[in-house]
Amino acid sequence: MAAVVIDVEYVAHLARVTLTPEESLKLGGQLENILGFIEKLNEVDVSAVEPTAHAVPLVNITRPDEIRPSLPREDALRNAPAKANGLFMVPKIVE
Repeated sequence: MAAVVIDVEYVAHLARVTLTPEESLKLGGQLENILGFIEKLNEVDVSAVEPTAHAVPLVNITRPDEIRPSLPREDALRNAPAKANGLFMVPKIVE
């Protein structure tokens, strides 16, 4: 692995985090470990692996789009706090 110098103070500044000197040393070591793990991943031969967006295939399960009778207007408006002319009345939110 190539030696990588990590400017912990710069990273902390970007993250808007204030670190003590002890925390900077600890975080620097942790970041070096993370980069070491990434370097190990780069050594793996993935030429035969097909690129994917997800680790497991996703299947969308939906019901068939069929026309069915809807709820009668009177039933839909039965518990409405305010209604007029067969419509729901709602408070005005744009002035």
